[in-house]
Amino acid sequence: MDPWVYPRERWLGKLTLVLGLLAWALIVVGTVGIALVYVLLGFIGYVFAQSAVIAWIKGTGVRLSPEQLPELHARFTDCCTRLGIAQPPEAYLLHGNGIFNAFATRFFGRNFVVLLSDVVDAMEAQPDGIHFYMGHELGHIRRGHLTGHIWRAPVLWLPLLGAAYARAKEYTCDLHGAACCREIDSAPRALVALAAGAQQWRNVNLQRYAAQSVGNRGFWGSFHELIGGYPWLTKRVARAIDPGVKLPERNPVAYLLALFVPYAGRAGGGAAGVLIVVAVIGVLAAVAIPAYQDYQTRAVVAQAWAQGAPVRNALTRHYEEKSEIPDTLAEVGLPGTLPNGATLTLDPDSMAVDVTTPKGTLRMEPSSTDRGIAWHCSAGEGLKDKALPASCKK
Repeated sequence: MDPWVYPRERWLGKLTLVLGLLAWALIVVGTVGIALVYVLLGFIGYVFAQSAVIAWIKGTGVRLSPEQLPELHARFTDCCTRLGIAQPPEAYLLHGNGIFNAFATRFFGRNFVVLLSDVVDAMEAQPDGIHFYMGHELGHIRRGHLTGHIWRAPVLWLPLLGAAYARAKEYTCDLHGAACCREIDSAPRALVALAAGAQQWRNVNLQRYAAQSVGNRGFWGSFHELIGGYPWLTKRVARAIDPGVKLPERNPVAYLLALFVPYAGRAGGGAAGVLIVVAVIGVLAAVAIPAYQDYQTRAVVAQAWAQGAPVRNALTRHYEEKSEIPDTLAEVGLPGTLPNGATLTLDPDSMAVDVTTPKGTLRMEPSSTDRGIAWHCSAGEGLKDKALPASCKK
């Protein structure tokens, strides 16, 4: 069993993957494949947006190599070796503008790790702490987080579930970061720099900071963690110090409220979650409603054609016996409607029958063949050709 994977990520990953694949199947089937068009449009949008990010990284950042920032590059390759990553991704250093962070991204099968300069500068007094940031981002790559969200996307917005999976991934990547560190306190020190800043992190008492997690176990602290994609930093530091530590329980009432707040991603809150749900419902409705209406129309027309079989047979017998077209349906002993309520109208000149349904008019037309009379269908007023049954088209 992989020692660098947070246990909860394993079962949450499997659960979200299964549910996500089922949801994708239902979306594709339920929209008669139309959803794939929107997926393609979304992919095209992603390509343009992500290409801009990658172009910015490659055109602005400093790529680490044996010749460029060799010490930082050596630390990065050492971290890749420790994590068993045979093919190290491209690594870049970018100006952080005061932001403490690093991130991993992917574009057309190529992985990238970006370190912001403020992180590197802040860890100057404890360079081993840089390994934590490197390892954390490599954890996202090693665990397939950059691609796995695509298959899980339809269910990651679900309350509690999506946020829980996102937090579990962060704990997993923290374990990867710690695995890259050689000094026991480098991982918690690197994490606490996110809270105390570039200078004061050296003066923070790690044990006391980790103990602060007890003070955030109330209702609101629990609620906002449950709807967020990141665990509280105090908890992450506590686990970096001792992976087996027992953290304070969350307020149980907070789960009840969080159950009604969809997960809006790591940058979103409750209001954003509601907006996302509205947007998703809107998109699905825009796709599914027309598809369902088309399905209903085809079903009604197919039923009308099937129920019109006795009418066609009676008219065929009448013409073959008397060599003439009846003036009315009543002359052949036929009713003016079908069992489903559709109205029948006979054309005494061509013997064609118009079947008027709530979805439009189906026209049943006879033609003479070597074997007698054959019937086919065509679209009348208010009906499109695509709604006709394939079996009766001429």
